[in-house]
Amino acid sequence: MSEIKNSISVLITDLDNTLFDWFDIWYHPFSAMMENISSTSQIPLDVLLPEVRTIHQKYGTSEYSFLIDEIPSLRKLHPNESIADVYQDAINIYGTVRNQHMKLYEHVLDTFEHLRSKGTLIVAYTESKAYYTNYRMRKLQLDRVIDYLYSPADHDLPEGLTSNDIRSYPDDHYKLKLTKHRHTPHGTIKPDPSVLLDIVNEVGADVSQCIYIGDSLFKDIDMAQNAGIVDVYAEYGVAQSHEGYELLRQVSHWTDKDVQKEKQTSKKNVVPSYTCRSSIREVLDMFSFSSHA
Repeated sequence: MSEIKNSISVLITDLDNTLFDWFDIWYHPFSAMMENISSTSQIPLDVLLPEVRTIHQKYGTSEYSFLIDEIPSLRKLHPNESIADVYQDAINIYGTVRNQHMKLYEHVLDTFEHLRSKGTLIVAYTESKAYYTNYRMRKLQLDRVIDYLYSPADHDLPEGLTSNDIRSYPDDHYKLKLTKHRHTPHGTIKPDPSVLLDIVNEVGADVSQCIYIGDSLFKDIDMAQNAGIVDVYAEYGVAQSHEGYELLRQVSHWTDKDVQKEKQTSKKNVVPSYTCRSSIREVLDMFSFSSHA
């Protein structure tokens, strides 16, 4: 497809599996942690994993910080103990393995730095909740190149806990320095085009000035097309072919209907307008970028 004529001054991007391999970051530490818990407790994974999914669905996320404290089989096994203390090794394994896999896709930072030098506004929109999104933004140096971040607010803390109870550093440590972090309305999820249109309006843009890039045909490309925004498919980030993706489906907060729809969505029923096959840097050859006044 030839380059579009309108100059693009706003790039809106998904985060997970578009700027970094979220599945890799999630799968390896989660599976290592659960295998350690199963080995220590002698409770089979086929008992633990359905309980995990119930918890994830309750809180609307597959990254629930207090997961092991609420697994019924563990609570039954340790009725008068701190589950987090009993399984501290599993928690430590999770953190170590996660750090090993925490990295951006190639060319993300240099592409964004080039766009910023032109004055192009960079906006991120993710369904991952605020805490872990904020954490990855800081760890991966995205705070200095993304202007606005839109994500859901965090799930509620367990009864009796406050944020100060679980934080090891002063509040400023957890704040983004350059990126303005805003929350999407409670309960809204992709591919709802109205959320994307609200974001465009809030940053003072028109759909004709924007492109949207994401890895999911079902959630990202379909949403952008229904919003009337030029879509770019991050084919390099598609996670469904990853070994172990079935584990995510087993414990996901997604509904059975969403899991089935995601399995069935392909280029046959959602056809992207543009495709980045190797890296996000390919957008620089597809469009003319300009300053967002």
